[in-house]
Amino acid sequence: MDNDFIFCKGGGCTRKLGPDVLERVLSGLPKGVPDPDLLVGFDARDDAAVYRLSDDTAIVQTLDFFPPMIDDPYLFGQIAAANALSDIYAMGGRVKTALNIVCFPEKADLNLLGSILRGGQEKVTEAGGILAGGHSIMDESIKYGLSCMGTVHPDRILTNTGAQPGDALILTKPLGVGLICTAHRVGECSAAGLDEAVRSMTTLNRAASEAARDFTIHACTDVTGFGLLGHLNEMCTDDISVRVDYRALPVMEEALRAADAFLVTAAAQRNRNHLAGRVTLRNVPFPVEEVLYDPQTSGGLLFALPQEEADALICALHAAGVVHAAIAGEVLPRGAQTPLTVE
Repeated sequence: MDNDFIFCKGGGCTRKLGPDVLERVLSGLPKGVPDPDLLVGFDARDDAAVYRLSDDTAIVQTLDFFPPMIDDPYLFGQIAAANALSDIYAMGGRVKTALNIVCFPEKADLNLLGSILRGGQEKVTEAGGILAGGHSIMDESIKYGLSCMGTVHPDRILTNTGAQPGDALILTKPLGVGLICTAHRVGECSAAGLDEAVRSMTTLNRAASEAARDFTIHACTDVTGFGLLGHLNEMCTDDISVRVDYRALPVMEEALRAADAFLVTAAAQRNRNHLAGRVTLRNVPFPVEEVLYDPQTSGGLLFALPQEEADALICALHAAGVVHAAIAGEVLPRGAQTPLTVE
């Protein structure tokens, strides 16, 4: 093994291209020949593509990969897999198959790769899917993820649009893993704080997705690289706005300490810049403000559903072991306010 090789240089969803870049590139791509069976495509800014096979079956396709954000290769494999599989759950689907995506340095220790793949395979199995193969290339740094396929009924697809005035917003995982991983890389994170972040990132969104199936979910997404406000912004159509109660948000305390010490990321700043003019912050403490823009890796699901069903869904989520789930805001008519208000 090359003695100069560094396993973790900073990764996870902090390494994703910024929303401004993606928007500019994707807007220039041709749409292609319309296909009525392509129910969700790249022009929808959604979590995955959905293609209808029959009246009662559609396939959900997604992929995700990134460099390590922690030093443990086995846990990195679990996190990367859980993050990729999350897009299936965000669309209301069930995981069926997955393929490994691997970039690995020629001179690196192959035991590292074995640990990564073992962690990923265990998460695919936990999701109820089958790891069916994959593809690998040599690269200067390690990157890992999955291409995933799931199924969903065409009439039960969840998308990130469709939220309605009067809906409650429910978030299923605490925020702050990006800040905590940054603090860990510079030696400013407690062992307990890192353990909390790793537990969150390695937890599948399967239980949350399954608990929500008996409820009227108008919109859903998972909170990843664009941060909570970035993904809420994608939920906001021209007719609605969102109000977030920052005191109700589930947030990791270690993340607030990291933000207070200005251990922030360039990705969070890209998220903030992208949302300039679309967010109103009212008396929000600085550490919480940073958490709102913090890119999440393997973050929770964000549901919009009728207010009258919100308490029942929280009870169902808690009973399913999704203990941090909380009602974090509401959907309002657009009016004159900015799309996103936090107070």
